Amino acid sequence: MNQFSPNTQFSVFPPAVKYLLIWNGIFFLATVSITGGGWTPLGNLLAPFLVLQPLGDGFLPWQLVSYMFLHADFSHIFFNLFALWIFGQALENLWGTKRFLLYYFLTGIGAGIVQILVSDGSTIGASGSVFGILLGFGMMFPDNRIMLLFPPIPIKAKYFVAMYGLFELFNGLTRTDSGVAHFAHLGGLVVGFILIKLWKLKKPQSYA
Repeated sequence: MNQFSPNTQFSVFPPAVKYLLIWNGIFFLATVSITGGGWTPLGNLLAPFLVLQPLGDGFLPWQLVSYMFLHADFSHIFFNLFALWIFGQALENLWGTKRFLLYYFLTGIGAGIVQILVSDGSTIGASGSVFGILLGFGMMFPDNRIMLLFPPIPIKAKYFVAMYGLFELFNGLTRTDSGVAHFAHLGGLVVGFILIKLWKLKKPQSYA
């Protein structure tokens, strides 16, 4: 068995997804004030070192990883981790834990690089990696149906990913002051696509 062998038994909480959920939760509880909002005292102390800062304005290389474990509020972390679990478990079971974990961090790092190249603001959140995972799910399970909330209709994963990518591109170009790192999301999509093609990852047999 090589280091990138798929998991042989399906798990709802495979190792990488499980521990990413746990560590994101730990960082959130340590750095964000649940009652009053904003950073905790520890969060204020760590933020200059862990938040992804603009080039030449506090940037440190490890911030390309540490920013993925920081979130602004409960809704921010909830939707990121919910998507990580829903879509990530399928990819980790298909690819194996080591490849999935490498994919997760490379898409997040790529998203961070794109963001600091196009923005002069600070960035936090796992959204870049989550968008990479969404792209991976759309490519590996293109005909799986995802239920939209508004309107509540099912749509194939491949169309959902394409629509979301165009939506993020539009917002990145037109809503530069929205406070959302749209280009980080696009970076996660692009890096995910490159990795899947570079690694020559294929759909499961039943989806060929």
